[in-house]
Amino acid sequence: MSLQQELLNRSGNKCELCTADTNLSVYEVPPTSNANADNSIMVCKTCLDQIEKSEQINPEHWKVLTETMWSEFAPVQVMAWRMLSRLRNEGWAADSLDILYLDEGTLEWAKKTGDHEQDGTVEFHQDSNGARLLEGDTVVLIKTLDVKGSTISAKLGTVVKNIRLVHDNTEQIEGKVEGQTIVILTKYLRKG
Repeated sequence: MSLQQELLNRSGNKCELCTADTNLSVYEVPPTSNANADNSIMVCKTCLDQIEKSEQINPEHWKVLTETMWSEFAPVQVMAWRMLSRLRNEGWAADSLDILYLDEGTLEWAKKTGDHEQDGTVEFHQDSNGARLLEGDTVVLIKTLDVKGSTISAKLGTVVKNIRLVHDNTEQIEGKVEGQTIVILTKYLRKG
């Protein structure tokens, strides 16, 4: 039996965190070296996007953790604990964390990623108007910029296609202007 089928059987064809029954996939609870039913869970796309921080966390979506955190399966307990920790500023999540008991080994696993030390907010690259920027987007400069270390001057209205996000700085993107790759501050551009 495949891992996916084993997890579907275990979960009753539902997300093990929010009980949704559509867009399900296997999620390996980090850190893990090889996926199996003892370190993986079945999750929906909404949960996955928020776990992996590709979408902003929605506290309302996670209120069901007050029920699903009681799962008998360690990987479900670990993810419930991590998400409740990220939501600890919500009263219901803090109360749930206070009563959720994890054995020593499971708690150690839950703390390994350090995710519990951060809050639930996620920062995204945004243009000057607050629109979210993605890899490959086209943007337009809203200010003439002098490029340091170059004779290039990127003029107001210049279109920059196929941008790349600077992953460790949400205030910067990379793009080509006059054939040269430059770093541009997101506050000087708008999505095109």
